[in-house]
Amino acid sequence: MVSSEYEHRIAARFATFDQDGNGTIDREDFSAAAKALLTEFGVTARSDKGQALYAGAEAFWQGMAGIADRDGDQRITREEFVTGAVKRLRDNPERFGEIARPFLHAALAVADTDDDGRLSVADTARVLRVLHVPEDVAGVTAAGLDTDGDGSVGEPDVIPAFARYFTVPE
Repeated sequence: MVSSEYEHRIAARFATFDQDGNGTIDREDFSAAAKALLTEFGVTARSDKGQALYAGAEAFWQGMAGIADRDGDQRITREEFVTGAVKRLRDNPERFGEIARPFLHAALAVADTDDDGRLSVADTARVLRVLHVPEDVAGVTAAGLDTDGDGSVGEPDVIPAFARYFTVPE
C-alpha cells in the first residue's frame, strides 16, 4: 500500500515542475524550464543544443501528460500528479527516467560548456537552481550525484537519480 508520507513527498515534488507557480503543470512550464536553462548557460534557442532542449521539453511534457493528465485538459493538477506518480510510476521508476531522458540529456548538454559529456558539481547545482531547487538542496544534491568523487556528474548518474527522486519511497 502506498503511504500518505510517500504521497506527501511526491506532492512536494510538484513544485519542481510548476515553473510559473500557478498550481498546474502544463506545456508552458516545460518550455519555461528550457528557456531558463538556455539563458543561464548563454545558449541560444536556435542552436542545436537549444533546439534539442526544446524538443526534449516537449517530449517530457507529452510523457508526463500521458501519465498524469487524467481529464485530458492539457494541464496536470497536483492531485493528478500525485495519482499519476503513485499509481503508475512507483513500481517502475525506470519508465519515468525514460520519459525524462530526452530533456535531461539536452539539459546536460546545454550546461556542459566544454562538451566532454560531464558537468562539474557546481554546474550541476546551477541546473538544479534554475529548475527551482533551493540553493542549499541543489548543492547537496549535485555533490551526491558525483558518486565516484571525481568532481563531475554525467547522464548515467542523473537519469536514475531523477527517476528515484520522483518515484521511489525513501
